[in-house]
Amino acid sequence: MKIIMLGAPGAGKGTQAKKIADKYQIPHISTGDIFRANIKEGTELGKKAKSYMDQGLLVPDELTLELIMDRFQNPDCANGYVLDGFPRTIPQAEALTAALEKNGETIDYAINVEVPDENIVARMSGRRACLACGATYHVVYAPTKEEGICDRCGEKLVLRDDDKPETVKKRLDVYHSQTQPLIDYYIKQGKLVEVDGTQNVDAVFDAIVKILGA
Repeated sequence: MKIIMLGAPGAGKGTQAKKIADKYQIPHISTGDIFRANIKEGTELGKKAKSYMDQGLLVPDELTLELIMDRFQNPDCANGYVLDGFPRTIPQAEALTAALEKNGETIDYAINVEVPDENIVARMSGRRACLACGATYHVVYAPTKEEGICDRCGEKLVLRDDDKPETVKKRLDVYHSQTQPLIDYYIKQGKLVEVDGTQNVDAVFDAIVKILGA
């Protein structure tokens, strides 16, 4: 079962990808994890990726795809995988489709976790982080015992710049311009399935399981 996760930042697709991976015993693959693993192991592909990252540059699509296809060769991918964070653009999607076709393979599902922008802004701007110990909370969904104070270490909590409404809106604008066309791409391929991401985490997962099968 080869699955791609789609959804705006803050839609909860990473959480669902982990739950899918656990239930179906397939790896949750994110591009960030692949980069880190290859750099740590000092592979040739990792060295190439690091040379871009050290300059503050994005790793080119061709190299990212090479790293992903290399990761698919690992034995733990024999029964499939959940790909999270790639593709983000139409050229990436087309390159992935072509690379898989060379191996006689195809994606089975592109799961879009659908959440309206206003929900995402509210969700993310409610996050609070403790810079001292790394704990994270949410003013509505996971509040602290004492408002603004970390339960774990007693330090003050902050609203990260990434989670400020204006930053979230900018990220959503980028998502809609770049990644939204992917939804149309996978609809045309007959691979797209959508779930309502405004429900609680377990309800979203139940909807996904109904699609994928028990």
